[in-house]
Amino acid sequence: MQLSSNEHNNFSLERFESMLKTNSVLFFDSEEFEEIVHHYLENGKIALAKKATKLGLEQHPTSTNLKLFQIEMYIFENQLDIADELLDELYQLEQSNEEIYIQKANIFSRRDKHKEAISLLEQALEITDDEADVLSLLGMEYLFLEDHENAKHYFMKCLEEDEEDYSALYNIIYCFEYLDEYEAAIDYLNDYLNKNPYCEVAWHQVGKQYYELKDYTKALAAFDFAIISDDRFIGAYLEKGKVLEKLKKHGEAIESYSITLGLDDPTSYALLRIGKCYEKLGNTEMALQFYTKCVEEDSLLDKGWIAITDFYIKNKQYQKALYYIEKAINIDSENVHYWKRYAKINNKLNLFEEAEVGYRKALELGNYEMESWLTRGDILINLGEYEAAVNNFNQALEFYPEHAELEYRLSGLYFMLSENDKGAFHLKNALKSEPEYLMILEELFPQVYQMDLVVEIIKQLKNPSL
Repeated sequence: MQLSSNEHNNFSLERFESMLKTNSVLFFDSEEFEEIVHHYLENGKIALAKKATKLGLEQHPTSTNLKLFQIEMYIFENQLDIADELLDELYQLEQSNEEIYIQKANIFSRRDKHKEAISLLEQALEITDDEADVLSLLGMEYLFLEDHENAKHYFMKCLEEDEEDYSALYNIIYCFEYLDEYEAAIDYLNDYLNKNPYCEVAWHQVGKQYYELKDYTKALAAFDFAIISDDRFIGAYLEKGKVLEKLKKHGEAIESYSITLGLDDPTSYALLRIGKCYEKLGNTEMALQFYTKCVEEDSLLDKGWIAITDFYIKNKQYQKALYYIEKAINIDSENVHYWKRYAKINNKLNLFEEAEVGYRKALELGNYEMESWLTRGDILINLGEYEAAVNNFNQALEFYPEHAELEYRLSGLYFMLSENDKGAFHLKNALKSEPEYLMILEELFPQVYQMDLVVEIIKQLKNPSL
């Protein structure tokens, strides 16, 4: 009885793995070794692939394909010099093997020499029987060079070779989008759909282009066609929900998102959007229910925690907002959005020391918004931490030079610290820039505002002729 191809492959694998366990040496022909190595590489079992290649080359030292597998693994492990040397040896023996050119191009690509890689791939294209694979590699090299026109050209040729190469189709659309050619992308996709009218991927991409163009009616129609083509296409339901939200049809959006929950495991994105839609409809109970499900499904999705927190902030339920943002911070203490909300909530609760910590953490994590500098500084002033407030505002000046709101505050602080020269310097800067903001000094530092020196500086700058 003759074995089928799959049965033969399984039998070879079983024999090989039995040989490894027993330390015995069995003979395999070179094609069997190639199938074994390919199987292990496909399944990410690199150590076994290396072992099979080594044993294969011991039994078949002249096998070009096994040598190419060995080179591929050297490249994977970034041992490029060894791989390069082995390829040069192979090239002397087989100058018409396209795989040698492809692997050599791979090495050039790893070394960021993409033009050299392209040159070799063009040579491989002239001799290969599998043009689609080489065309795809050429497209990727042009993407590395950010030459999206040429990349698009080669991915289009890939799709001509294989109309079901959706990876090429996605890359084509990516190039159109990068070049802001949304209408051209739609034209290309429509041509493709004329030949493949039930391609859900193409309809989905048409919808996304119309969404970018804010033509939501046409986007909705395209996503509906994607769903007609494949009624289990989760991506189309999610995108349709987004469009329905834009059209203020929140009830229908909930229906679209809800369908995805029955097709596969719930996604945190769908749960979040359903919660948002319920909130828009004023159904607070259901909104909170879905926000809670969202963070239970994916505790690392910051948008879920932010949605719950913001919900309670809007309703002025600051203690509950604080409870949830603290839970979020315990999960991810490096999230700047969490710390900003933590600061604002504590400020609302008059917990100024905690609020100051929140703003400081937000600033340390790179949130250099003016509001963060100003609010933190004002809190430090209220806490009597004048030196810390000075440091805060001076750091802010590095990002916002000569900003009047910072200058007035620094002026007041320096006068409070009896550093009158610095106080006068910043006051003059502030008055020259924004004299109408003088109220900042009056409100935050009423004692300073009444000082004779300050009154005199204000008078001179307001009436320079005096």
